[in-house]
Order: sequence, then C-alpha cells, then structure tokens
Amino acid sequence: MGPGPESPGTAHGGEKPYPSWGVVVASATRPLHTAGTARLPLKSRLSPPPANPRFSLSCAAPSLSLTSAAESETPISGSPQRTEHPHRLSPGPIRALISVASVMAGMAPEGSQFDAKHYDSKMQELLSTGETEEFFTSYDEVFESFDDMGLQENLLRGIYAYGFEKPSAIQQRGIVPFCKGLDVIQQAQSGTGKTATFCSGILQQLDYGLVECQALVLAPTRELAQQIEKVMRALGDYLGVKVHACVGGTSVREDQRILASGVHVVVGTPGRVFDMLRRQSLRPDNIKMFVLDEADEMLSRGFKDQIYDIFQLLPAKIQVGVFSATMPPEALEITRKFMNKPVRILVKRDELTLEGIKQFYVNVEKEDWKLDTLCDLYETLAITQSVIFVNTRRKVDWLTDKMRSRDHTVSATHGDMDQNTRDIIMREFRSGSSRVLITTDLLARGIDVQQVSLVINYDLPTQPENYLHRIGRSGRFGRKGVAINFVTRDDERMLFDIQKFYNVVIEELPANVADLL
Repeated sequence: MGPGPESPGTAHGGEKPYPSWGVVVASATRPLHTAGTARLPLKSRLSPPPANPRFSLSCAAPSLSLTSAAESETPISGSPQRTEHPHRLSPGPIRALISVASVMAGMAPEGSQFDAKHYDSKMQELLSTGETEEFFTSYDEVFESFDDMGLQENLLRGIYAYGFEKPSAIQQRGIVPFCKGLDVIQQAQSGTGKTATFCSGILQQLDYGLVECQALVLAPTRELAQQIEKVMRALGDYLGVKVHACVGGTSVREDQRILASGVHVVVGTPGRVFDMLRRQSLRPDNIKMFVLDEADEMLSRGFKDQIYDIFQLLPAKIQVGVFSATMPPEALEITRKFMNKPVRILVKRDELTLEGIKQFYVNVEKEDWKLDTLCDLYETLAITQSVIFVNTRRKVDWLTDKMRSRDHTVSATHGDMDQNTRDIIMREFRSGSSRVLITTDLLARGIDVQQVSLVINYDLPTQPENYLHRIGRSGRFGRKGVAINFVTRDDERMLFDIQKFYNVVIEELPANVADLL
C-alpha cells in the first residue's frame, strides 16, 4: 500500500513520508513480534548497557530543537547602543574555547550516532584549560535534605506543600550557593530540578517589604516562562511573593499595569522583557538577581544580542545564574563576559533522576503498526494523565485526526497553533478535563504537569538527552511513572544509545501494564 494523501510529512526534507496504516497488530499487552519471522526478540539483539561508568563530568549533547520561533519570542531589532558595565569581565581570549565547543556541537548529528564518552572527554578538555579553571570556582557542600539548607520556614512550607520530599542531585548542590548570592552555572538536563533550584534561591533572598522587581528570570518560550511563574508562586505561597510573567501574545498594557502595581519577580521571554525595560515599565533599579533558564535554547533561538542588551540595562552589582542542559560556546562567552567567579555545578549522567519511572519498549517492528498499537493501549491511557510524543508538528495533527476518527478522545498542542489555543489546551490538560495529550518536544523542556503518570514515545527522540526531557514529565515528586517506547527496526540503535547514555535497562512491556499505573 502506498502512502496515502493524508500521511504526515517529516521535519526534514528528503525523508520518506510516513506510510498510511492498514496492518492490524496484536494487542500491545502481548509481545508484538511479526508472525512467521525468525528474528530474535529485540532484547536479545540489543547489547545490555555497560557497567555503571563514573563520568568525570557530564553534560548532554547539544539539543535538537523541534520547535521554532513560533513557539518563542521574536528578537526585537533596533536595540539601543550597548555600553559595558565597568565591573563586567572581559570575554578574554576565548577562541580556543569556542573552537573546542564548536567541535562538540557537531558531535551529535540527528540520528543515533552519539558517542557519550567522546562528548564528555571534549567537554572535560574544554573546561580543564588553565584559563577556564581559573575563571570557575567550586562549591563542594551537599545537603541531603531541604531542612539542612537554612531556608526560611515559610519557604520550606511552600517546598513541602508543592510535593517535594527530598532534594534532587542538583538541588542538593545548587540551592545553597545561590542563596548565598554567588554567581552560579548549573548544568543538567530538564527534569532534574533546575527550576525549583533557582526559584528557591530567589525566594530566600527577596526583601518582601519592598514591592519592586528584585529578580528577573528569562526563558526561551512563553510556556516555560509561565510554568516558572507558576512554580515560583507555589513555592512562595506562604511568603506572599508577587510574580508576573511578561511574554508575547499578551496585552502590553496589562503588563504595564501589573508592573506599575508592584511585583517582586518578573519571569519572561527576552523580547517582551526587553520591550518592558525599553519602555521603562520594568525598572531595573532594584533588580539584584538575574537568571537565564535553558540558556542553550535561548541562544539557539537567536536571542544572544537581546540578552546582552538586557544585561547592560541592569545594575552593575547583580547576581547571575545560568541554567542550561548544554554549554555551547555562546553560553561560555556569556559566563565569561557577565559573571564573576561563578560556581560551576554539574550533574553527572549517572546521577540523573529516572528514579521511580518504569521504562518499557514495545517492539512494533514497522512504522505502519504504531497506530494500531496505540489504539490497543488507549483504554490504559485514559485511566490516567498521559502524554504522547512524536517528532514533527504535522505528525501531531495527523495522529490526532487518526485517533479521533477511531472515536478516541485526545487533545494536541504544537508550535504552529496560536498562543491562545495552546493556553486553553494546556489548561484543560492540567485540570484533568483532557487526559491524553499528543505533542512534540515543545512540552518536553520544563513544562510540568504533575498528574502525568504515563509517557508514550510514539517516536523515539532523535537525541538521547531528549529522552529524559520527555519521560521526566511522568513520576514527578515521587509519584509512580511509566514510560513506553514504540520501537521499530530503525529505532533499535537509538534504544541502545538511550540505555547506554543513562545506564538503564529498558524491558519489554509486560501484559499487566495497567497495574503499573
């Protein structure tokens, strides 16, 4: 059967369109091997991951962004002339850093050929140059509980009320140095607790008697900025914190009105934040903390000049935090230019938290059979909050139409939808009125829906580090979580790479999947 006219396209030219469906497979609660074939089970064909390697340093490969400018702010042109702050550090001779990092940036092409050890060795080489080591400082204290961190009582109440019980690896190392006013660079994938780390650090240091903006947080997308606002407000619930998200797609006048009424923290995307600063609606005089969240994403979206412009409008004495899954050369340049002896906090891959998330694969053999497999699983999906990830926006629309044509209730979101529609869909999903959401990696970075306990990778991610970004949506704050990966013959190498990258074994889906949720 040839490709049907409604078959979805792909993200990149030259790839074949997805075939139309028409082959029915067995129930997904049974092993889905093709009848009559002599192929070994997938588990037998995949070598187990190596013994637990102790990486001296870990960071993810440069992420493949499946979102576009439609999902973020557009950089504003016509920025005012920049003037250097007298205390800012000169970028210095960083050509060697950029050269090495540029080599790193080419190490993880689209597809499954990812050499984690080679990447780590290059990052170690980059960060171990004498000049760079002199620039960074270290902070070795580890705090096993939130109670040991010296946080305000009302902040602790907010942390525990939000559902945290024990700090993650990055929170154990990162909250206290931020609370002490140190510049920090924290490098770890999404889903490791970075947002709560800097939110806690900000909330600990605010002067709540001064209702002026004291902390500014930049994020690459509207959704992430709004999520940070939500987390900040929840953790600071007992402190009376006033937070506002300045993002595109909302009323400028409303932003101006709220800012004029007084807020402690502003979270926003670079375009709208710079616009508010330029209009003098957001006054920087009392800002003492500045955070770049998902810095690699912001730089990859073309916000470098705008971030520089915002820096120049801020007070000379300011604490800077950079939070990023990867550290591309542009991010290193920012750290050297605007940060003062930053503390570098890295989370090794063998410390990344997949704890509490049961991971399985379903051997669907061919792309053609995924739809029927998903429909077989639908009754299981509908008993909980579930997210289904695919790799292109057109495939989101295509799969949504196919599921609805079979009378399955699903919702969908991606970057080609207008902001109001996306907000409504996410609000319905968070409230539970919508229980199954189909999306791209737009949702994978930083968007926290606490009730999600099942993630299905209809398409495996094209890079291993995005696997954590996705399945970290399930099993949040100690809840049970399940991740199910649909694996075709073409996906076997990527599944092996994922197991090697995280040092995990992904088992075949058992028959009692509903009992796991």
